[in-house]
Amino acid sequence: MDLTAFKAYDIRGRVPDQLNEDVVERIGRAYVEVTGAKKLVVGYDIRLSSPALAAALIKGVTAAGCDVFDIGLSGTEQIYFSTFFYEMDGGIAVTASHNPKDYNGMKMVGKGSRPISSDNGLLDIKDRVSGDFEDAAQAGTVHQLNVMDDYINHLLGYVDVPNLEPYHVVVNAGNGGAGMIVDVLESKLPFKYTKLLNEPDGHFPNGVPNPLLKENRDATRAAILEQKADFGVAWDGDFDRCFLFDETGRFIEGYYIVGLLAEQFLLKEKGARIIHDPRLTWNTVEVVEQAGGVAVESKTGHAFIKARMREEDAVYGGEMSAHHYFREFAYCDSGMIPWLLVAALMSRSGKTLSQLIDERIARFPASGEINRTIDDAKSVIAKVEAAYTESAKEISRVDGLSMDFGEWRFNLRMSNTEPLVRLNVESRGDQALMEAKTDELLTLMAE
Repeated sequence: MDLTAFKAYDIRGRVPDQLNEDVVERIGRAYVEVTGAKKLVVGYDIRLSSPALAAALIKGVTAAGCDVFDIGLSGTEQIYFSTFFYEMDGGIAVTASHNPKDYNGMKMVGKGSRPISSDNGLLDIKDRVSGDFEDAAQAGTVHQLNVMDDYINHLLGYVDVPNLEPYHVVVNAGNGGAGMIVDVLESKLPFKYTKLLNEPDGHFPNGVPNPLLKENRDATRAAILEQKADFGVAWDGDFDRCFLFDETGRFIEGYYIVGLLAEQFLLKEKGARIIHDPRLTWNTVEVVEQAGGVAVESKTGHAFIKARMREEDAVYGGEMSAHHYFREFAYCDSGMIPWLLVAALMSRSGKTLSQLIDERIARFPASGEINRTIDDAKSVIAKVEAAYTESAKEISRVDGLSMDFGEWRFNLRMSNTEPLVRLNVESRGDQALMEAKTDELLTLMAE
C-alpha cells in the first residue's frame, strides 16, 4: 500500500494513485483505533474528489464504532471550530489546500482541535493503516450538522460590527471555499463587495487558488484600482489563510499583518504573549514590545505554533506565510478572522491600510520569502553559515539558520513540505542594504 501521502503535518497526495477511497476508509478506521474517538466531525473542500473521499472516510470511521457529525462542504477552519465548539473528540477535513487539482488529503485534529501531526499520532495512524481491521460490535451513526450560524456568530464576535466603516472590499475566493462564507457575511457587515471567482469550482478554471503565486494577484489588484476599493482580500482553497491588498492594489506581505494584529490584541490585554516564527522578526518584536506584550519565537509550522501558543497561553500567533492563530479559536488558524480585524483597525484609526503599513515597511524592509530548488540543501546552508559566521553578531538555529548582523539579518531554512530552500532577509530601515544582501546571498547559494 502506497502511504507516501502521509506528510509531517497532514496527509496529501495524488488521487487515485497515492490517495483513494480504499486508503481513506482505512485511514478512518485507523484514526478511531489510535485516538479512541467516539464523536468525530468530518467535512470536505471543493475539490471534485472530496465528496467521494469524505464518504469513504465516514464509512471507515463508523465501521470502527465512532459517530460522525458531517458538516459537508466547508473550510478547514470550520472543522477546527466545530471540534472545539461542540466538544467533539476530533475532526478531519478532507482537503489538499493549495495543491494541484489532482491532489487531495486530510488535516486531522483531536480533542480541543489539537493538531494531529507526525509527533503526536499521525505516524501511529500511518502504521496502523496497512494492518487488518475488524468492525466494531456496534457501528457508529452519521448525523448532519449545520455549523454555519454558530461559526458566523463566532467570527463576528472579534469585531464591533456597529462601528465598522462601510468599506468597499474586493474579495477573491479563487473558486475555492471562501466565497460561501463571504456570501453569508455580506448581510451582516456594512461593506460593499466586489466579488471575484466567488463560486466554488473544483475544476479550478482560473488555476489553483494560491495568492502567494504572483500571477494569481493580478485580478485582485486590477479590481481594487478599477473599483477604487478600500482594500482587497484573497484566500487559498480551504481559506485557512487570507492575503491582504491595500487601496493601491499593493500585496501586503503577511509579516507586516502579524504586527498589526498583535497590536490590536495587546490593546485589550496588556502583557499578553504573542507567538511569531523566526523567518522575519524585527518588526513583530518591536511592535509587540512597544504595545506592552511579550514576543515569543517558535519554530515555523502550524503544529509547532499551536503547541507553543498553548504552552504560553498566547492570545495570538502569526506566521509570515499568512497563517494567523487565535486563542479564542482554540489556538487554531483562521483565514476569516484576520481581515475582519484589519477592517476594525482601519475603522478605529481612520487610516487607510497603506497608512497603517507604510511606516512598518520603511522601518523594516524585507525581501519576502524567496524559494530555490537546491539538490544538496544542507551543504548550501553550511556554506552560507561559514561565509558569514565571522561578521555575525548572533546566530540562531530555532528553525533553519538565522544570522543577525545588527543592521540586517537573514533566515535560511529547508522547507518541511517541499524540496526547497527558503530565504528571508530584512534590514533596519535600509532598503538598498536589504536588496544588496539578498542578491549577495542568492549568488552565493547558486555557486
